[in-house]
Amino acid sequence: MPSVRYFSAGDERMRGWTYAPDDVLRRAEWTTRSEDTARAIRRLLFCVLAFGFLYGAVMGAFWGLTGQSQWLRQMFYSAVKVPLLLSVSFCISLPRFFVFSSLFGLRRDFAESVRSLLAAQAGLAIVLASLAPLTLLWYASSMVYAEALFVNGILFAVASAIAHFLLRSYYRPLIARNYRHRSLLTCWGAIYVLVAIQMA
Repeated sequence: MPSVRYFSAGDERMRGWTYAPDDVLRRAEWTTRSEDTARAIRRLLFCVLAFGFLYGAVMGAFWGLTGQSQWLRQMFYSAVKVPLLLSVSFCISLPRFFVFSSLFGLRRDFAESVRSLLAAQAGLAIVLASLAPLTLLWYASSMVYAEALFVNGILFAVASAIAHFLLRSYYRPLIARNYRHRSLLTCWGAIYVLVAIQMA
């Protein structure tokens, strides 16, 4: 009987990881309001890293499809770069967000705000990965590197816009609690965009 319980618990944990992307996009309660904060953060970080890695690998596949040398190295470099870009931009922006949170008198909600921001980052990575087939389709249609860069830029912009709407949905309870969260959210957007542009 103990082995059965252990197997069932393992199944439940695996199901949690498997359904994490869908939960993020549907704004499941665990993403921002569960009591097990550490587990929620691990699952959100997994989404950022795994789906960012996936899109980065597809983004770097251009060199392989065009028959360039060392394409595998470039593919791996791009696969590492995307989750690194998302996570480092987030970490660099966070201290500034804390300062503005304190200035707006919203430090009490800081932990919940960060959970919402991290959930939106996970959503951004998931949306990017869902757009990866479009990237491959374009690569198969055009061998021009400048066009490949342009298309990837457009897809990043589309994914960022969707992630912004997702973030606003996550932030809705905070804004309902205190209208100053709306201004704080605008500050976060400006800070994050400036940092991400510099990192890219």
